Amino acid sequence: MKKDDGWRVPEELWRRIEPLLPSSRAEHPRAAITHGCPTDRPLMESSWYCARGIQWGALKAGGLCHPSSAYRRFREWLSAGVFREFWHQGLLAYDGLAKIDWRWLALDGTQGKAPLGGGKTGPNPTDRAKRGTKRSLLTDSRGVPLGLVVAGANTNDFKLARSTFESIPVRRPLPSRNRGQTLCVELGYVFRPVRKLAQEYGFTLRAPRRRSQFSPKRSRRRRPSPRWVVERTHSWLNRFRRLLVRWEKREDTYLAVLHFALGIINWFHSLLPE
Repeated sequence: MKKDDGWRVPEELWRRIEPLLPSSRAEHPRAAITHGCPTDRPLMESSWYCARGIQWGALKAGGLCHPSSAYRRFREWLSAGVFREFWHQGLLAYDGLAKIDWRWLALDGTQGKAPLGGGKTGPNPTDRAKRGTKRSLLTDSRGVPLGLVVAGANTNDFKLARSTFESIPVRRPLPSRNRGQTLCVELGYVFRPVRKLAQEYGFTLRAPRRRSQFSPKRSRRRRPSPRWVVERTHSWLNRFRRLLVRWEKREDTYLAVLHFALGIINWFHSLLPE
């Protein structure tokens, strides 16, 4: 048994993801065995390793698994919906432990580089029109990721608001008179489609005011916006270095790595010593 070098899937996390893995192998059932990967765990650890920032081709030098075996199995898991279900199960576990705080949510988008292009990429207006991608993220008040979509870097943030809400994999409780729900956004979302969306979902829309709306006496007493939690979650995702710069041409592969990272974040929020 190899010594844990800090880049392996933790035991508790592996116990959660193992039941989600399909039992069937690809059309080459001996591909993993011939390269020294007789079980799914080394293959999952290879996916974990790649999400942390290395290329698939570098797996052989790391001694985990052959790149072709790891990527083939990763595509099988993607087709079976393993990574999205892993994110879903993590949200359910977190909701059962600490309860998702639906009282107010935070929505924000961020842009990243995509040098190889591919699906859901576009010219980045903040990076000299180089190819880039945008991810729109919705979190609760603690920063737990609830919804996510990707698009080209030239897509306006407010155009992704509805699809981000529709991507929530768990059921959202309806707001009541005694328990309202607030949606915190930045000024880039304060347009008619977002106002209509907030009214449709029963949210109270909260956004920073423009400079012309500040009075001299009240401008110094402003409280910090709770929207900072979604920016922190974007930072957590960037710790998975493969997400900081997108190298996947395929949109579904990139989204699967994102779902994998979201699931890890949710499970680390919900896992406590038993």
